[in-house]
Amino acid sequence: MAIQHFPLKLTGRRMIAPTVAHLSFVRDDGQPLDFVPGQFIQVHFAYADGTPTKRSYSLATIHDHAMGPGEAVEIAVSYVPGGAAAALFEGLALGDHVQASGPFGRFCLLPQDSNRRYLLIGTGTGVTPYRSMLPLLERAIAERGVEVVLLLGARTPAELLYGDDFRAFAQAHAQFRFVPCFSRELPAPGSPHAHADVRHGYVQQFVGEFAPNADDIAYLCGNPDMVDAAFEALKGFGLPVPRIRREKYVSSK
Repeated sequence: MAIQHFPLKLTGRRMIAPTVAHLSFVRDDGQPLDFVPGQFIQVHFAYADGTPTKRSYSLATIHDHAMGPGEAVEIAVSYVPGGAAAALFEGLALGDHVQASGPFGRFCLLPQDSNRRYLLIGTGTGVTPYRSMLPLLERAIAERGVEVVLLLGARTPAELLYGDDFRAFAQAHAQFRFVPCFSRELPAPGSPHAHADVRHGYVQQFVGEFAPNADDIAYLCGNPDMVDAAFEALKGFGLPVPRIRREKYVSSK
């Protein structure tokens, strides 16, 4: 069956890190784009020589309902120097269109989950699925007493994506713990990033600190090396493989 494409119209752009843009679109054919938090869309375009290609982007839209026509479709885009996708998005003006398909993917919270804790681990734009999951996590906290730990990796505080959203959620929900991990540069004292749960190093170094156990469900999203290292660490702590859900992000030019 052929994949159906649909138009997305650019309605907003803001830089959320030195090389990452948060882009907002609306589906411009009058149809809804409903999705399950954690899913992704594909954006279709062509290289300079006309060869068709595509890129996948997880939806960052904070989402807990059936989306109707005109609702925001949000993604985070890394601008890879010299990249064809970067050129595409940097060249878009407000009101311009791209062709997309989807949503796709199964990197989602499942209705049948009965765990008492989620361990969410991400790096770079791999955090976008977790942003979209916040309303569902809020519901799980309220209805099932779930605890959530989010380990989010970045090189520097300037590169931490959606930190304000996660800090605000943690302040409003005692059962949600936000742990930013900076591999190169720690926040300056007194800055918004400098709270008690900041760590210096890579996210996979701190997995053991949270005593993973076989009753947890873990999500891993982002850099493939991180995903592989954290996966092995979690298995070592006794998490069954089916309770470790993974999605790797590979930068493409």
